[in-house]
Amino acid sequence: MTDEGEPRLYVSRWGDTPDPAPGRRGSYRDICSCFDQSRPHPRARVGFHSERQDTSAPGWQHLLQLIDEAAADGREEFRPLAELSPEERRQIITLPPSIARLTAVKHLVLYGSNLVRIPPEIGAMTSMEEFTPYTSYRLHWFPYEITRCRRLIRSTVSTRALFGNYKMRPPFPQLRPCPDSVTDLDLGNLDPRRWGATAMQSCSVCDRPIEQRGLHQVWISLRVATDVLPLLVSACSSACVATLPGGARDYIPTPHKGGRVNQPTSDWD
Repeated sequence: MTDEGEPRLYVSRWGDTPDPAPGRRGSYRDICSCFDQSRPHPRARVGFHSERQDTSAPGWQHLLQLIDEAAADGREEFRPLAELSPEERRQIITLPPSIARLTAVKHLVLYGSNLVRIPPEIGAMTSMEEFTPYTSYRLHWFPYEITRCRRLIRSTVSTRALFGNYKMRPPFPQLRPCPDSVTDLDLGNLDPRRWGATAMQSCSVCDRPIEQRGLHQVWISLRVATDVLPLLVSACSSACVATLPGGARDYIPTPHKGGRVNQPTSDWD
């Protein structure tokens, strides 16, 4: 018998235990209030999550260990959060750059995570065929580098949680003007509220170092596997931005700087 004061849990078809009461004591997820994910009444403005990953947290250290093990044994399915305690899961708000070593993984499962961002190193997971961040309600966007996963054909994403999604049409965070030079920026210690990341090394498009070059951030919504995802592009030049493909059908067709942009009308409007 389950105490009525405690959240009721069930096991998902991915083998993970969802969290029906985010924010409660014992929960492994925090509440997200960026925009209403149940009704098509978007806010006038939204922003990036400002949290920084605590790399001293036990959950982070445990995750690093799990990635080392997965890289060493060459496993094809990786579901790290299922091996963390509820408290440890809540401590993970991004993934470490070392996921670039998971070149054998075909299915990455991040079901019910507390993530607010995915690092660009996901683009190095070139064997990935399936991506499952379902019910990660604080994960509103993805790095453009995920398009480097050429074999990715299946995804399960909570689309109502995404910036600019077809059903809710919430706005995108307004991106900063493009600086002509990044010499005054500490690219290893950025403000995530402003840039969407705490570190930035290479161009999302050409993969050349951003250091000593300009920084051109834009949004583009593209179909990646099964879903249309809002992708943040951090390019080194306007020339790289010019090479981006056109946006997905029923989404803004060109790269843009975000804000309450004029999005195509959807059947849900």
